[in-house]
Amino acid sequence: MNDLRDSGVRPVSPSDAIEFLLAEHLNHRRMCRALEELAAASDFDVLVITALVDFIRFDLTLHVIDEEEDVFPLLRRRCLAEDEIEDVLGRLAREHAEDKSLSERVRDVLNACLLVRRPPQAIEGGAEALVAFAHHERRHLALENAVIIPLARRRFSESDIEMLGRRFMARRRRVAATGK
Repeated sequence: MNDLRDSGVRPVSPSDAIEFLLAEHLNHRRMCRALEELAAASDFDVLVITALVDFIRFDLTLHVIDEEEDVFPLLRRRCLAEDEIEDVLGRLAREHAEDKSLSERVRDVLNACLLVRRPPQAIEGGAEALVAFAHHERRHLALENAVIIPLARRRFSESDIEMLGRRFMARRRRVAATGK
């Protein structure tokens, strides 16, 4: 459980933007499961905690940026009035703000665990913070998978998907090069 990223047989590249988003959603569900397991654990596991800190700091953050800066604006341009996308995108933007707050609390808990070398149960409100974030993230992913992904498949052109893939890849290259 040291790596939360998809290690399946068929790796998905950001060049296939919609499949990449789905693969990331799978990894986010893995993160949720790992958070819940860690919340219930009585043993300190530095590898799991470090993997979660890194995943939240890099993967989750990049995913939200991908959606907020690229996917959602493109959906606004491509969707039809009958798609009624604005309410859903508004809700997702609010949820992203909640995600940020919840994930910051989770990172604080996990970093505290690393400092004191104890499991989240030893941190006041620690286990509860991990479970709350996992539940919130699962609801959020369900909405994205039920509404955003099908609309993206229907409304995005092949060139839209290629452009998104290039932007996703460029963003990850910048982070890899700078570590930020």
